[in-house]
Amino acid sequence: MAEHEEKKHEESLMDRIAEKIQAHDSSSSDSDNDKPSESSIKAKVFRLFGREKPVHHVLGGGKPADIFLWRNKKISAGALGVATVIWILFEMLEYHLLTLVCHLLILALALLFLWSNAATFINKSPPRIPEVQIPKDPVMEFAQALRFEINRAFAVLRDIASGRDLKKFLSVIAGLWVLSIVGSWCNFLTLFYIVFVLLHTVPVLYEKYEDKVDPFTEKAMHEIKKQYAVFDAKVLSKIPRGPLKEKKKD
Repeated sequence: MAEHEEKKHEESLMDRIAEKIQAHDSSSSDSDNDKPSESSIKAKVFRLFGREKPVHHVLGGGKPADIFLWRNKKISAGALGVATVIWILFEMLEYHLLTLVCHLLILALALLFLWSNAATFINKSPPRIPEVQIPKDPVMEFAQALRFEINRAFAVLRDIASGRDLKKFLSVIAGLWVLSIVGSWCNFLTLFYIVFVLLHTVPVLYEKYEDKVDPFTEKAMHEIKKQYAVFDAKVLSKIPRGPLKEKKKD
């Protein structure tokens, strides 16, 4: 009987220990669930322009994004090199577009003509000149996309001119004013080259140092919003606004 009671006592003791271990595991798992996950913490981090996707997706996620972010260094360096050569030819050497196109055509036609005629004398096959044709579908898609963007720009300009959104109006006026100043400093080709170089440098640098740039940008945006709120309260709120809705015609 004594041995039987001891066995029961040992079994009950083991059951209690097992219950305590299970209770401890369940409480620890509940506390882990209560803790915010890394993904939720990252989602709360401020990102430039309020983006929620990586920089590659923001730039389109295709081949242009790969070029701007230097995924393929040879292609990116080649594109930047070609743009630099074009800028040097037209800006520094003051080459004209029509002159350059004519000289390139003269050189290409002369080489192909001489090669085709010399092939019979040196017993070699003449050059195979491919037939170049512009496909219809890509041209139509580009024209439709361009038409859509132009119509959207006209709609935005009409909405701004109607006087409904003073903030947007002032932003567009300031942007056009800055663009006019930049245009007085350099011509369109130089401006296009600067933008092209910035597209090949700024996104890749931002992707590399975004954890340092975003906190600084958050502070700057907070200060800008604070100053704008003061300017809105003192100046913009006192300016009469346009009608919110257009009157319906009878």
